Order: sequence, then C-alpha cells, then structure tokens
Amino acid sequence: MNLQDWTGRSETAEDVVTAAPHAALSATLDRDPARPAPGTILPPLWHWLYFLPMPRQSEIGPDGHAKRGGFLPPVPLPRRMWAGSQFRFRSPLKIGDALKRVSTIEKVREKTGRTGSLVFVRVRHEVHANGGAVPALVEHHDIVYREAAKPGDPAPVPVASPADAAWEKKWVPDDVLLFRYSALTFNGHRIHYDRRYVTEVEGYPGLLVHGPLIATLLMDLLRERMPTAHVATFEFRALRTIFDLNHFFVCGKPDADGKTVRLWAKDHEGWLAMEATATIA
Repeated sequence: MNLQDWTGRSETAEDVVTAAPHAALSATLDRDPARPAPGTILPPLWHWLYFLPMPRQSEIGPDGHAKRGGFLPPVPLPRRMWAGSQFRFRSPLKIGDALKRVSTIEKVREKTGRTGSLVFVRVRHEVHANGGAVPALVEHHDIVYREAAKPGDPAPVPVASPADAAWEKKWVPDDVLLFRYSALTFNGHRIHYDRRYVTEVEGYPGLLVHGPLIATLLMDLLRERMPTAHVATFEFRALRTIFDLNHFFVCGKPDADGKTVRLWAKDHEGWLAMEATATIA
C-alpha cells in the first residue's frame, strides 16, 4: 500500500459551538466554570473541543485510537504523536456558531531517523462559521508516527529552555488533569491515561501530557497576561515529551513592540519541551 495515495484526501465535519465544553475546559484550567452566553468569543485553540472524532467502539485499535486507514493513512508504525501545528485566526469563533470543518491531507513524508522509520503527515483544517465562504480559522496539523522503543535507542539530545522569561506558571500534570483533557477532546489514546499500557507496551516511563494541552496552557498564559490581545497567528512545535511524573512550567516573553510573543514549556529540569510563537493583531 502506497501511503502517498492518501495525499489530497478530504473530509468534512459539522458542529455547533456549545457552552458546556467551554465551561468544562475553564474548570480544568482552574478558571471560572460558568457557562458562557451566546456570542461569547471562543479562546484560541478551544475549537479542539469540537469536531470530536467518534469511531464506534468496535473500530478502536489497540492504542485507543481509531484503527488505521480511513481518512488518515494506515501507517504501520505503533507510536503516534502530535508534532506541532500552525494557525491563522481570521475571525473569532463564538458560542452558538454553526461550524463546518474541511480537512485535507496535504502531505505524507517517510524518512529514517535516529531510532528507525518515521512517517510525517500534515493535515490542513479550514473552519467556516455560519456558512461563511472564507474560513474563520486555518490550521495545519503535523502528526509523526514512529517505531516502538528498542533497547539501546539513543536518547534525544535535550535543549535548554530560554532563561529570559517575563512570565512563568507552574503546572502539576496529575492523572485527573490528563483524564479530564482526554475526556473533553474524546481522545482515547491510551498513552495519556493507561499507565500499564504506556509503560509495558509503548515503553514510556509514565503518562504523556497531551501536546495540545501544553499548547493550550501556553495560550492560556498569554490570555492571562494580555487579556485584551487578539491573536492573529500561532504556531508551536513539540521538542521533548513531558510526563506526569514531575511538574513543568509554561513561560512567555513579549517582544518590545508587543506584536510578537515567544512562548515555551520546560520540564522540571529546565529542558525545552515545546516552543511557540504568537503574533498579535
């Protein structure tokens, strides 16, 4: 089977921006869980609470994801990770909006890395609100598939995080936080909640903190420190896995002109786990 055959495949989904997921994520982030009124602007990245994948229980694979094939290519590698994303926020999404998302596989790339075979898949999502012809949000989502861990695999070289943070916030990724975010995004991937599976099958030392959750915490830090800012673009790249075994920090520093904000997450040892950039309109 040629994985390149999946390039150009497209699917469309529809949803409505309802209040309950907004309130539930607010509670998870330790914010006021009051249900927002219709017309309330959805914070950036909170669109991940909608268009949730809902495969039938019989269609779930051993890792908790839907079985390979369908829209995404049937990559025969066991580990799947969210490598990064890029966003352009053209107009705000609001509570009550009727949404349509058109998703297209833009690229499938195979290569060999330090620990074996890798497959990178890039998906473009265009989200339209209330029948609009121009997408309110454009997202590129990068997924990486890799081989199972093997004895003797070289450890990734850690990168020190920046030392000039203007903002810093500590998070403790306990089981409940990871479970709640998995539930909110209907994410069945067992690496985030099944300790026996993640340690015995995939060979990790603990539960993995979701990449999108870390990105959401970075954006939440910006929203907390610059509450009136309108984010025009945002991009992030995952560099190092954060496990539930220790605390971690989200950090940020706006440029002098206030138009660009550097954001990053670092683990308990100070190693860079995620780097991100936001531009302010």
